[in-house]
Amino acid sequence: MTPLSIIKIGGNIIDNPTELAQFLTDFSKIEGYKILVHGGGKSATKMAQSIGLVPQMIDGRRITDKPMLDVVVMIYAGEINKNVVAQLQANNTNAMGFSGADGNLILSTKRNHPTIDYGFVGDVQKVNTPLLKTLLKSGITPVFCAITHDGNGQLLNTNADTIASELAIALSEIFEVTLTYCFEKPGVLYDAEDDNSVIEQINHELYTKLKAEKAIHSGMIPKLDNCFNSLSKGVQKIKIGHHRMLQNAEVIHTSIEL
Repeated sequence: MTPLSIIKIGGNIIDNPTELAQFLTDFSKIEGYKILVHGGGKSATKMAQSIGLVPQMIDGRRITDKPMLDVVVMIYAGEINKNVVAQLQANNTNAMGFSGADGNLILSTKRNHPTIDYGFVGDVQKVNTPLLKTLLKSGITPVFCAITHDGNGQLLNTNADTIASELAIALSEIFEVTLTYCFEKPGVLYDAEDDNSVIEQINHELYTKLKAEKAIHSGMIPKLDNCFNSLSKGVQKIKIGHHRMLQNAEVIHTSIEL
């Protein structure tokens, strides 16, 4: 199988122009087929607050009413996505920005939760693997924001970690996929306040234990849930850590194992 790198970057990297520029330089040096997925939650939160909206999060996932949806579409699919694409072009990476609606690349359904109304939040149902394969083999590097659609004209806010995971699962049928989550920390930590407490290898048993002890919480929960789901469905390798590991394999990070 041909290798494929799927990299997801978090909002803290995007919010820091220096870190983002370095990450995109490193990403551009990755050889072979690659896909970038970006979040941007902190930028959306700042914009929402500036116009009087009060962001709501539950277990690391954003509640998205109609006004909040308008904000995240504007920030994710607009400002952030196009700035990232432009900077990748400056690094000689022929990138193209997408939401899930573009080319019907990612189809979702509106989340139906028994007790929580998440609003316009999507759960991924289908990835357009043939079109993505065509784009990759045409020399395009897709850059996905955290917006999908339901096929009936409705855009949906969709967790970027989940998008990266679902892309990795779908494409693992035809590529040897390595899924990497890059954020501002060096990996999954025993102590969120101590960057030296990296868990270099984590399996599902240890994850369950640390989650019960509240050592792992908030946004790390959906990230790791997606990791274990991906591994169980054919993704070959998953790493979490600082973007420096993209160009230096010796940099400490967390490897995810079943």
